[in-house]
Amino acid sequence: MEIERKFLVSAPPSDYHSWESISMEQGYLSTNPVVRVRKENEAYFLTYKSKGLLAREEYNLPLTKESYEHLRSKADGIIITKTRYKKPIEGTSLIIELDVFSGVYEGLMLAEVEFSSIEEANRFTPPDWFGEDVTLSGKYQNSRLSQGAK
Repeated sequence: MEIERKFLVSAPPSDYHSWESISMEQGYLSTNPVVRVRKENEAYFLTYKSKGLLAREEYNLPLTKESYEHLRSKADGIIITKTRYKKPIEGTSLIIELDVFSGVYEGLMLAEVEFSSIEEANRFTPPDWFGEDVTLSGKYQNSRLSQGAK
C-alpha cells in the first residue's frame, strides 16, 4: 500500500542539489489502471497502481533494460523526465522526495512524503517551503501529467 501526500513547490531549499538524487524517466502503458515503466538511474521497473489519491495499492517488478526499452516504445502520451532528490526529515523516519521535472514539464517541482498509515499522513505538518497540498486533487499525478493534463 502506498500512502503519500504531494505538494507543489515553488521555492525549494537552496541546498537540494546536494541531496541524494535519482534520474528518472517513465512512461505509461495505461492510466486506468495505472501501468507504468520507469528507469531509475540504471534500474528498470514495471509498476501497477490501483485507483486512489492519498492511499492506493502499488506493485513493482524489476525489468531488464531491453524489456524496459521495448515497453517504453509502447507508452501512451508524454514520457516524464525528472530528477528525484531525497532527504530524511530530521527527527522522523520520513523522507522528502523532491521531484524536479525536465522536458515538457521543465520548472515543475513536487514534494512527496510516504507514510506508514493514513493517520500518520493526516497528522503530518509539512516544512514551510512546501507549497499547496495537491494530494487530493489528482491534478499532479504523473499518470495524468503523461496525458498532457496539468
